Amino acid sequence: MAAAAWTSVGLVAVAVLVVGIAMPASVVAAQAQPPAPAPAPTGDGTSIDQGIAYLLMLVALVLTYLIHPLDASSPYKLF
Repeated sequence: MAAAAWTSVGLVAVAVLVVGIAMPASVVAAQAQPPAPAPAPTGDGTSIDQGIAYLLMLVALVLTYLIHPLDASSPYKLF
């Protein structure tokens, strides 16, 4: 009796595997692939904006390090 139960469990497991392998393949084959998106335009100006931002940050950094020694040597102690 136990052998018959294990045989039926084995048959159900094989059937589940076959259905699990066959069903997704048929679903995927039925779906069409969406078209590829259009390429992004290259002249949108973001690289120019980013370059200007980097330049302004560099100027701010240089000014900070130029002004800081003057601030440290002043007779007024702020901190």
